Amino acid sequence: MEKIYLSDSGPKVSPAVYGFWRWEDISATGVATMEKIVNFCLELGINTFDHADIYGGYQCEELFGNVLQQKSFKREDVVLFTKCGVNIPHSNRPDVRVKHIDTSAAHIVKSVDNSLQKLRTDYIDIFLLDQLDPLSNLEETALALERLRGSGKIRNIGVANFSVFQHQLLASYLRVPIVTNHIELNLLNTTALDNGQIDYIKQRYMRPLAAAPLAGGRIENGTDELAVRVHYKLGELANKYGANVESVAVAWLIKLGALPLIGTTNEQRIRNIVNAFNVDLDRQDWYDLYNTSRSKTTPIFSE
Repeated sequence: MEKIYLSDSGPKVSPAVYGFWRWEDISATGVATMEKIVNFCLELGINTFDHADIYGGYQCEELFGNVLQQKSFKREDVVLFTKCGVNIPHSNRPDVRVKHIDTSAAHIVKSVDNSLQKLRTDYIDIFLLDQLDPLSNLEETALALERLRGSGKIRNIGVANFSVFQHQLLASYLRVPIVTNHIELNLLNTTALDNGQIDYIKQRYMRPLAAAPLAGGRIENGTDELAVRVHYKLGELANKYGANVESVAVAWLIKLGALPLIGTTNEQRIRNIVNAFNVDLDRQDWYDLYNTSRSKTTPIFSE
């Protein structure tokens, strides 16, 4: 997999990114499973990994750090994302009473230091704020991010699940660029195409990073009307292109210039996503899928 620039100001990353947001039961995975998945991704050309402080009950970063410590691959050969913002009650964090967002300067600085320690690294390639806390002082938030970048603890700043207005708001306080916005985007959720997120991301010369590219397995196994309708159309095109249904679904995202953010631990599903880069949907097939994914009463073009 040839590495590509995440944005005009960002680092090079693999065209597909592996994320750990679905690693909920760490006790059922462990270091051996993580090392297996990470090395499998590296074999396929995926060298970019997405973390957050909360993933895996606040344990995934440490698990990855343990794998990194085993030196089966070099730190400089991988690109690490991590993020903070969302706080969820968990036995590992008894201080969190209710789910809430915290993007205050103090929380950001503490989170970066904790992530560096758990990941066993001296720097984070891209540090993201996951959602925007309306209670935070944005001037202080921006200053904290810039100081962390200046210190070398983080090398780039990103955001996740930001609306267009939130993206613009934070950017107005920063003197350095935001290099990525992680958004949910798949054939069963095309909201980002309708609410301006994709347009604004491209306006800022960034590549959209599409979380849940297979809708959490719903594209393959969903039984609701929309999932069934889209799956049928994907099946038709899979036959045309000689590809797997899931590969065609991800090829639809790639055609948009998006980078799929992989969350599954199923190796075949990971491979299906990587195989999507061999599927070049023509324009009319892309729109055929887009129209199929929308409500029957709201086609992309109305007569």
